[in-house]
Amino acid sequence: MVRVICLLIGYVFGLFQTAYIYGKLHGLDIRNYGSGNAGTTNTLRVFGTKAGLLVLVGDIMKCILAVVLTGVIFGSSHTDMIYLLKMYTAAGAIIGHNFPFYLKFKGGKGIAATAGLILSFHPYLIPMGIILFFGAFFITHYVSLGSLLVYAGFLIETIILGQMGVFGMTQTLLSEMYVILALLTVMAFWKHRENIKRLLSGTERKTYLTHKNNEPEKAESENREA
Repeated sequence: MVRVICLLIGYVFGLFQTAYIYGKLHGLDIRNYGSGNAGTTNTLRVFGTKAGLLVLVGDIMKCILAVVLTGVIFGSSHTDMIYLLKMYTAAGAIIGHNFPFYLKFKGGKGIAATAGLILSFHPYLIPMGIILFFGAFFITHYVSLGSLLVYAGFLIETIILGQMGVFGMTQTLLSEMYVILALLTVMAFWKHRENIKRLLSGTERKTYLTHKNNEPEKAESENREA
């Protein structure tokens, strides 16, 4: 039951669609422009760098706040499994971001929310996430590549740290946590399936922080950005 509660806590926080809200405040439904994705990259391309950074912070914070709330509620009563409960909460936030019921389940791809998970889960995970994403982004300017590398690295590093005893949980609870994170990783790769095709074909679009990438344009039928 406590797992379900954590999922629900996360899902409620995940429903705060920063990109959608920002777009509506400026007279646009972000899902109808650019890639059609309600996330940081599409906001950056449609509205510019300032808007993209604002959406990034909003989507990161909603996952952090959900995870912190879980720690406050269950930290003393479920010390033996608190990391697992935080993972359930973060999973709920990412699912809520990706599939908000009030937007007909058309949200983002969960990368910024995942960044919130990494930042709030354990400090050992933060350096690798920063290196993988920004290293890939500043070298290639492919947001999708950096995002996928972060997910793969997060999964691998979490398993390594778990087996080293960093999270202080039994193997059964650790395995459950690994499965949840593996499913989130699979979902992230599935949400980026079109990006992966373009990366392999060399046609993926690059993103830059120093200037507005494009003017608003009607969305294509398939979501494209991270």
